Formats: sequence, structure tokens, C-alpha cells
Amino acid sequence: MSGELIDLDIEAKISKLKALRELGIDPYGNRFERTHMIGDLRKSPEAFLQEGVRVKIAGRVMALRKHGKAIFADLQDRTGKIQVYMKKDILGEDQFAIFKMVDVGDWIGVEGAIFYTHSGELTVLSEKFVFLSKCLNALPEKWHGLKEVEVRYRKRYLDLIMNPEVRSIFLLRSRLLSELRRFLDRRGFLEVETPMMQTIPGGALARPFKTFHNALGMDLYLRIAPELFLKRLIVGGLEKVYEINRNFRNEGISVRHNPEFTMLELYEAYGNYETMMQICEEMLS
Repeated sequence: MSGELIDLDIEAKISKLKALRELGIDPYGNRFERTHMIGDLRKSPEAFLQEGVRVKIAGRVMALRKHGKAIFADLQDRTGKIQVYMKKDILGEDQFAIFKMVDVGDWIGVEGAIFYTHSGELTVLSEKFVFLSKCLNALPEKWHGLKEVEVRYRKRYLDLIMNPEVRSIFLLRSRLLSELRRFLDRRGFLEVETPMMQTIPGGALARPFKTFHNALGMDLYLRIAPELFLKRLIVGGLEKVYEINRNFRNEGISVRHNPEFTMLELYEAYGNYETMMQICEEMLS
């Protein structure tokens, strides 16, 4: 059943959880200091293939393949995925037995050297590992993945886990906002924050969300735009201002339209509409 959470083995996972605690292993909240992101290893593996070079990585186990005294696991962090090789002869009897309690979805930290397998797969040969967090819920089924739009939007965390392209969009959005700030800061604009709760919702035509301020005993509205307060700052002598912040419009909703959204607004004194056109053209290009 694509896109749905199905977990018939939760009791088995809880048993493993108890077994870890009985061994003195805290299945939640352990600290692990990694030296590299997985994306670093994939970007320039040659730098880590030298003899004696060790890496420490951490992430979520996305797949397990057991072969007697060896186990292969796919480990994923926000930058990518890499294969990890757990060998009983190297880990030792105790650590290998503990790793057998690892399930898909769990978080682990791994330390070891990297190498290429005979099939050419970049792999970390684990010399030790740390159990970081136990996942009791099943991830969406591997081959079908998480496709159902409603589930993806209602459970964004699953969407991020299962769909790498979604993570890349989140990262791109963060970089985009950083670049917008750099662009405006270089041109002398000052970033400000203006009130989100307002007595008169203005600056655009939209239906506002209404709330009540207990201490003041008055109705307030969540802003539909920051325009009026930004213009007051211009009047006050802050000649170039901008704000990147949340706005709220109590209207329709869809996968492309959210009643709560982020907006960039900027204002500059001594300019006109052509000034704004030029800024927008430069900023977008």
C-alpha cells in the first residue's frame, strides 16, 4: 500500500528497545561528534581513500542487507546516502550483536575507513558504531515510496525522509533566502521586523485571521501584509528597509496556496516605480 505507514513488527522493535536498555545502552539522546557529512565523502572520495584516514558519519538507516557474519546498511543524512559495511571480525562479537538490533529507520553513528567494493560502491568499513536513536514506526515501503500527495503534505517529515528531491528544495529555499538578504544588504537596505498582530489589517485586500489579546482586552488581526509598518519606518527616516516574514490570509488552501506564507517586501525613499523595477530585475536575475 503505497504512501501508508504499515508496521506489523512494532512489538519486535519495542523488545529490541528493552534489550538495548538492559545492555546499558541509551537508545535515545546519545551524543556523537561526526567529522564529515556523507555528501563530503561522495564529493571528493579520493581525499579519504588514503590508508589510515578515518571518518565519523551519522544518519538514518534506510536499508539493511544481511549476509551471515556481515551486514550492509544504507546510511542517509541531509546531504546524501552511503553504504556502510559491518563485519563481525572487525566490530567484534558484542558490537555486531548490538548492530543486529538495528532496524530500518534507526539512527546510528559510524566510524571507519572508506573503500570501494568489487561492484564499485563507495562504502564505509565500520570499525565501531554508536546507537543514537530507535525508530518504532515503519518507514513507507521501499519500492513504492511516499507518493500520495495528501500524506506527503500532512506528514512532511516522512516526505523529507523518503524523497531526496524534497530535501533539495528545502535546502535551495534556505540558500535563496540567504542570497536575497545578501543582495539587499549590499545595497544598503536594513532588515527589520514589524508587528504580526495589528489593530487594522492593511496593506492588501484579503480576509484576516482574528485573535484576542487578553492583557489589553481587545481584538487584533494577524497581518495580511507588512506594508503599512514598513512605510512608517520610511517616514521615520530609515530610508531603505525590507522584511522577510510570515503573513496570514484566512482564505483558500491547496498544495500551492497556504494561508500562512512568507513574503519579502522592501521600500526605498527617493525612488519611484522604475527604481523598484530595476531592483527586482537585478534581484531575480
